[in-house]
Amino acid sequence: MSESVNVVCLKWGDRYGAFYVNRLYDGVRRNLSRPFRFVCFTDEPEGLVPGVEVCPVPPRPEGLPEKRKWPTVYTKLSLFKDGCGGLSGPTLFLDIDQIIVGPLDRFFDYRPGEFCIIHNWIERRKLIFRRRPAIGNSSCFRFDAGKMDRVWRSFAGDLAFAYDKKRFATEQAFMTWAVGVENVNWWPEDWVVSFKRSCHRVFPFNLMMPPKKPSGASILCFHGDPSPVEAIPGFTEHHGIRVPLHQRTLPAPWIEELWVGPEKGDAARGAEKGVSER
Repeated sequence: MSESVNVVCLKWGDRYGAFYVNRLYDGVRRNLSRPFRFVCFTDEPEGLVPGVEVCPVPPRPEGLPEKRKWPTVYTKLSLFKDGCGGLSGPTLFLDIDQIIVGPLDRFFDYRPGEFCIIHNWIERRKLIFRRRPAIGNSSCFRFDAGKMDRVWRSFAGDLAFAYDKKRFATEQAFMTWAVGVENVNWWPEDWVVSFKRSCHRVFPFNLMMPPKKPSGASILCFHGDPSPVEAIPGFTEHHGIRVPLHQRTLPAPWIEELWVGPEKGDAARGAEKGVSER
């Protein structure tokens, strides 16, 4: 039998309902054949299903100014700290607004012992005059817990440097730097696909044809807008404001089918219908 692995996520505040974590766990359960520990670091454990192990959100780094919010996306860097959540061994981090659409074992078989992450997507027009920057997208990355404390120490040891927007526009840019670009491995492009880059149709076809359903991928990533709950009925408004025509999408019911999974029926969908982001 393959060794047990870890799948972890973060949930703080009330922007995302517990059903995001529950559906992510169910997707992992259906698509990962080896033993695994599913850990959610959260300050809001209510509503999480059995099988989801709850750990408290990693504590605020010593010396972080009070004006800096915590937890935030920078909290992901705490996961590299030795002993965090009692984690050890191969660990896959997943943002909770992703949808598992295919097999996950390959994420643990690929380049074992090395750090792997999404090669961050950028708009196609930005590739006309420059190469794609060597920056990861921290929605999905894998590392060996207990062997990468140096990333945490780089962060906690010089918080002002890590938060310097002139050097690092995002936490994922700092993460890529702290790991060392020479030590970073990108996931194969067709394993993790972006809803915005791979499913959304270009204008004006987005107004006439629904988003494309991914084929052959394992993870469907929703970075930025829309979120899954916005994309299912069609993305035309965001917080009550009409979005530009080129960003709109027609309804995509296939998202909910993939998200809920074939083992759940109308009762499960009905129970979760109406639960959405604030």
